[in-house]
Amino acid sequence: MKLEELTTELRNDASMEIDQLSTLDMVKIINNEDRKVAFAVEKVLPDIAAAIDRASERYQTGGRLIYCGAGTSGRLGTLDAIELTPTYSVSPKRAFGIIAGGEGAMFQAVEGAEDSKDLAKTDLKAVKLTSKDVIIAIAASGRTPYAIGAIEYGKEIGALTIAVTCNKNSQMNHLAAIGIAPVVGAEVITGSTRMKAGTAQKMVLNMLSTGIMVKAGKVYQNLMVNVQPTNEKLVQRSINIICEATKVDALVAKKYLEKAENHVPEAIVMIKTNTDLEHAKKLLTQYQYKISDILANEN
Repeated sequence: MKLEELTTELRNDASMEIDQLSTLDMVKIINNEDRKVAFAVEKVLPDIAAAIDRASERYQTGGRLIYCGAGTSGRLGTLDAIELTPTYSVSPKRAFGIIAGGEGAMFQAVEGAEDSKDLAKTDLKAVKLTSKDVIIAIAASGRTPYAIGAIEYGKEIGALTIAVTCNKNSQMNHLAAIGIAPVVGAEVITGSTRMKAGTAQKMVLNMLSTGIMVKAGKVYQNLMVNVQPTNEKLVQRSINIICEATKVDALVAKKYLEKAENHVPEAIVMIKTNTDLEHAKKLLTQYQYKISDILANEN
């Protein structure tokens, strides 16, 4: 598909005169267009759910989540991966982003890097891609060679391949095992896919990673029980989570957090099952870290 034929490259009738409008009218147009993003994502929820289910199977048997992309798409993928460590205590070795042009491309554009399929293959070989892994390839256009190269090599190795694009009939969607394509339409500024397309991609990636984490037992009720208490704010959040989950007061929660060696799930299980740290660890392992399952069967 030619660039000029892509939905993401079309001109937006609503913003044809944006350069002549007042600032308030300008941002109203942008906001009105942004409203469309959630509706576009809603249409692909079945695809997102399928991706979560299949990716969860790989992740829970030791597979890694590997986000691949160039430019804005690559940065969004890397950001999603990075945030899984403080939020869910996921090792950076289990979820990480690979961006065309290397780490420096996070902060400065590396021209031409996105045009190479071979570069994606080289980057994935460097991290020793296996059939257990999940490739999440991201590109608004659905035709970026680097992202396509990641999918092609992923398929060759037997990894699960997921494409996140904003053009329905893109090459990436056809190549990947699962294609997720919220079609957000023409951008307010023609071709500026860091806008609606970027927002849609961020929403999809949030759903994917959050869903995988929920299924991996990283969430109890709607509490992020695997948060890492690495600073004062996160220690207080951990205490608050224990309070919410067990209905004990803050002093008791703090005491159990210390007993649990700063691990929130263990603290909650210790309180709820009236057990010690060693037994709490055994229960979490037995029930694959799903606290709800522990409480349903052990109380």
